[in-house]
Amino acid sequence: GLMDDTVVAYEVVLSDGRVVTASKDENEDLFRALPWSYGTLGFLVSVTLRVVPCKPFVRLTSYPCHKHDEGVRVFSEKATAEKPHDYVEALGYSFDKSVVMTGDMVDADEVDRSKLNSIGWWFKPWFYKHVETALRSDEPRVEYIPLREYYHRHTKSIFWELEQMCPLGNHPVFRFLFGMIMPPKVSFLKLTQTEALREMYEKQHVIQDMLVPLADMSATLKNFHQHYNLYPLWICPHRHYDKEGHFLRRPLHPRFEDPEHGKYDMYVDLGAYGIPQKVLDKQPFDIVHENRAVEDHVHSVNGFQMLYADTYRTREEFRAMFDHTHYDAMREKYGGVDAFPEVFDKVKKRGFSLEAYLASKKDKRV
Repeated sequence: GLMDDTVVAYEVVLSDGRVVTASKDENEDLFRALPWSYGTLGFLVSVTLRVVPCKPFVRLTSYPCHKHDEGVRVFSEKATAEKPHDYVEALGYSFDKSVVMTGDMVDADEVDRSKLNSIGWWFKPWFYKHVETALRSDEPRVEYIPLREYYHRHTKSIFWELEQMCPLGNHPVFRFLFGMIMPPKVSFLKLTQTEALREMYEKQHVIQDMLVPLADMSATLKNFHQHYNLYPLWICPHRHYDKEGHFLRRPLHPRFEDPEHGKYDMYVDLGAYGIPQKVLDKQPFDIVHENRAVEDHVHSVNGFQMLYADTYRTREEFRAMFDHTHYDAMREKYGGVDAFPEVFDKVKKRGFSLEAYLASKKDKRV
């Protein structure tokens, strides 16, 4: 599931100053409404989470896939395996080539020391570059990674964004001499951005995560390729539970069932981070048009856009993508209407107006 599926209870300060606990046993209606509410129902001050027992190492098995259909098939098989893996992830390196990875936590005495890979050392290759080497073979590759280092596998290179900021960052000499100071803090990078660089970043750089049914993974990858055409892509599965009163629309085909949490459909998170190929080729790239085309497709398959990213939806389109029924009732009941903005007002692209955008496109054609 998603992060909120591990939550046992929330502690919230409401608009009238009251501090309340929301759980399955107390203020249950608020408990269901809080996920994805983005501080529009109250101030979240603490969360009680279920924790997962862990082991010190992860046995990582990488499956190289050289064709689009093969990658989708292998990923789907691993994501829906009868005995679930602790971790499933894929990195797409082109429309056809990808590496599907499964991770299983193991104890120290289960580790094959000849295959131990401590990826956290400063001189080690960036993780996504290391994973890409699995494509040199047709056979699965097994290695053992310390758990903490596995959790931070994408930290060193900020997924793959650092390559745009520091093209030599993964060079062996650079890693050996300067790897210990990488990556730079994102807050520092933002602080040193010029206005021109910030504008270019907003118009020519994509940061998006889209959640779609696993059954629509292939079609959505084709849509990403058509409108973004940037790689690598980050791909990971999650269970979308059939929950009443949730901000996410209920799954259309909850084909699976978990004895503890109920029915669900398997979804996949497709993450696109970087500069589209059109920009690299110095061709025109209209981020509003391309992003809206992706958003339209995601909505059409009962998918969702992660709300940390820029959304180019109108208010009406946004309310159609997400189920506001229970959320609106809870804002009314707990005093959020007069005290806090709606989710859309907090996550919408600042200063963006679809009407103004369409008018500007019309003027250019004239």
